[in-house]
Amino acid sequence: MSSKNDPECAPSYRWSLAVRLTAFYAASSFLIVALATGYLYWEMVRNVDLEDDRTLGDKVRLLQSITQTEPFDESAVRQEVNESWQARQHRVVFIRLIDGEGQTVVESPDMGSVLPSALFPPGASEPGRGSNAAAPSGHSYRLMAVRGAAGSAVQAALDRTPQQELIAGFEERLWYALGAALVACALAGYVIARRGLRPIRQISATAATIRPGHLNERITLAGLPAELHRFGGTFNKMLDRLEDAFERLSRFSADIAHELRTPLNNLRGELDVALQKRRSLDEYVEAIGSSLEECSRLGRIIDSLLFLARAEDPKLQIDRETFDVAVEIENIREFFEAMANEAGVQLCTEASDPVPASLNRPLFQRAIGNLVSNALAHTPAGGSIVLSTRRHDSFIDVEVSDTGRGISADDLPNIFDRFYRADRSRTPTGGSVGLGLAIVKSIAELHLGTVEASSEIGKGTQIRLRFPQSAPQMTIL
Repeated sequence: MSSKNDPECAPSYRWSLAVRLTAFYAASSFLIVALATGYLYWEMVRNVDLEDDRTLGDKVRLLQSITQTEPFDESAVRQEVNESWQARQHRVVFIRLIDGEGQTVVESPDMGSVLPSALFPPGASEPGRGSNAAAPSGHSYRLMAVRGAAGSAVQAALDRTPQQELIAGFEERLWYALGAALVACALAGYVIARRGLRPIRQISATAATIRPGHLNERITLAGLPAELHRFGGTFNKMLDRLEDAFERLSRFSADIAHELRTPLNNLRGELDVALQKRRSLDEYVEAIGSSLEECSRLGRIIDSLLFLARAEDPKLQIDRETFDVAVEIENIREFFEAMANEAGVQLCTEASDPVPASLNRPLFQRAIGNLVSNALAHTPAGGSIVLSTRRHDSFIDVEVSDTGRGISADDLPNIFDRFYRADRSRTPTGGSVGLGLAIVKSIAELHLGTVEASSEIGKGTQIRLRFPQSAPQMTIL
């Protein structure tokens, strides 16, 4: 069955990260190139205009200086106009001088037909910025007009055809260059995106090889970029947790099968023996009684597993009530006192002051009861068990200490695992199935508390539960 999160089921309209990075890189780099070339183009056109304005301004100033005398030297004006017109090998400059009555005094040859006087802008007092205009002939000109004394005016024009051809050629080459830059940016962006995403593809390839039978695969962190190094380390830690959880689950499944198989085999054996031949009423009663014991054992295993399964639900909360923990452990001591006397073990409590706490009373009783039962099972006659409690600023400690056989350092970290037994050669008796300490740990975690153990072989074991003193009211278990 396909998962809706399967990459193969992803919508086709979603672009890959490589395509997105390529598009972003190509767009951003091409925009930079376009802005740079656009600025250079604008600067080139601006400089051409400034150069033309400078040329026209020089001519206008020269004519203004000649016409400032009264009467002005008309022959000198004509000579300057003709010299400007005759310098065609450099730039063609048209000049027109208009008197105060609006009549043309002198102008460059053919200027009247090419550049009518009405084509020029109103004259300024000083030479400044010119303007562009297209003549009837289709040529482009740079125009400038300056007012003189007594209403006279000087009009100057510069043929911009060579500059226009140069700019047009530059524009054409610029478009080709921009097109090539766009292709180059796209290719460079694709190569960079592919190389940049190579570590992600390696991580994906490693993740694709992970199977229930190959949980030992890990991402190689060497050579990863700084941004992915942390991700790879976190992913490897997650795989460590998954591998550990899978191994625990595998052991747990095997332990469940073993624990359920033992009472079932015993039950089947009792029934097979009872049915092999006709027996007396007492024999049938004995067989039925033995079968009921095995059924009770199966029921306890199932109840314990059901409690542990419910306790692992992240949505599960517990109902709390405030009571004196010192009084409660004294009640538990009285409950187990007969069993302790029968086993020859001294059972006592240590709690001088009241220790109020907000806890779930039935769960607290079950956790402490499991610890006392476990201590009684491993403490020989003549030993002692002490239940103590202490109050701190924001939490309380409840400790169950015994002088029993103790637990080895190798077994101590695993005693709260389900079905774990330090003495693997010992067959469980008295209804013990190796879930008591696992239930104690679950109860502590339901209260947002912790549990820890310390032990020495031949000197005994101490198990400490730590609970917060108060917590908000929550849903009952």
